[in-house]
Amino acid sequence: MQDGTAIPPTATPLEAPGPHRTIGFLGKSLETWRAKLASPIWQRRWQSFKANKRGYFSLKLFLTIFVVSMCAELIANDKPVLARYKGEFLMPVLVDYPEAKFGGFLAITDYKDPVIKDEIEQNGWMLWPPIRYSYTSINKDYPRLKGGEGRCLGFPAPPYWATRAAYCEAPPDQLQRFQAIGNRNWLGTDDQGRDVVARVLYGLRLSLLFGLILTIVSAAIGVTAGAVQGYFGGWVDLIFQRFLEIWSSIPYLYVLIIISSVLVPGFWTLLGVLLLFQWVSLVGVVRAEFLRGRNFEYITAARALGLSDWKIMFKHLLPNAMVATLTFLPFKLSASITALTALDFLGLGLPPGSPSLGELLAQGKANLQAIWLGFTAFASLAVILSLLIFIGEAVRDAFDPRKTFR
Repeated sequence: MQDGTAIPPTATPLEAPGPHRTIGFLGKSLETWRAKLASPIWQRRWQSFKANKRGYFSLKLFLTIFVVSMCAELIANDKPVLARYKGEFLMPVLVDYPEAKFGGFLAITDYKDPVIKDEIEQNGWMLWPPIRYSYTSINKDYPRLKGGEGRCLGFPAPPYWATRAAYCEAPPDQLQRFQAIGNRNWLGTDDQGRDVVARVLYGLRLSLLFGLILTIVSAAIGVTAGAVQGYFGGWVDLIFQRFLEIWSSIPYLYVLIIISSVLVPGFWTLLGVLLLFQWVSLVGVVRAEFLRGRNFEYITAARALGLSDWKIMFKHLLPNAMVATLTFLPFKLSASITALTALDFLGLGLPPGSPSLGELLAQGKANLQAIWLGFTAFASLAVILSLLIFIGEAVRDAFDPRKTFR
């Protein structure tokens, strides 16, 4: 222009959202979190956590157990991991092949059937997992032990190494299959003839997944509710507090009994019912942190700069409140696993036949002579809960400023 004023550049229209923008946003978020974890304070916290030898070893052992349980199908399964039949590679652990493929007529192939097994081995080979039982597999080759007066006892059957009693008479081929290394029941069988090791392995996976999902989702809801209460205060806080007092006084066990009388209890049904009540435990912790921090100077400065309330809450206040919240998560995870185990023990948990530590404890209570049932379930549960407690103590020490900044 004539007066020397610069002409602003032509405004370009906003770019339409697309996959590349989503990927860019995710990449920027990952970079942000990577920068936070690389900050000196997080590095000091990690070093403080590693200094707790018991907690650090517990974390490594817990992660090992978790990874092993996630690969349960490759460790304990009644299907081969890999097979080769007439020049074709098959993966029965992932694909259900009909028996017609091997000359049979059933819809699902029983690879431990002598006829099918001989057919495959004559035209190829099978690679079995170390334990040839799934959590539903029944040991049909078990010849049964001789009891008093020469009677043949049934299930539950003890581990083969824990008894010196003679076996009842059985065909030689059945005894040969029973004595094969992969067919051994290393920790015995339950009252239906199912392998205890397989049920513990699958039960651990189910319990850990249930606990992790319940802990993460309930923590997200509890943190959000506590943040809203603590930040806004006033009538919002007062109404929320009265609601929480009423809600937390509802006995969730009776609610679960009512729901189980109408619906078949399942994984997601139990998760939903427990989620209705588990989120309350973290509200008070986050609320107290937000009440303390909402009048800090940097929060006042953020308001003066015109930032929205939600941005102040979740970008500036929440990182400080998460320090107290993270120390509770390992203990919440152990409480979630215990809750599922207790419901299964009472018969209000997962459907019959599901792999569960609580159901195995109930079998041990009903069969006091089969000490391996109750002891195995108790030992598995005690190890997992102890590891989580040790991890929680190490996390608490890592976030303790008196130890982090000494």
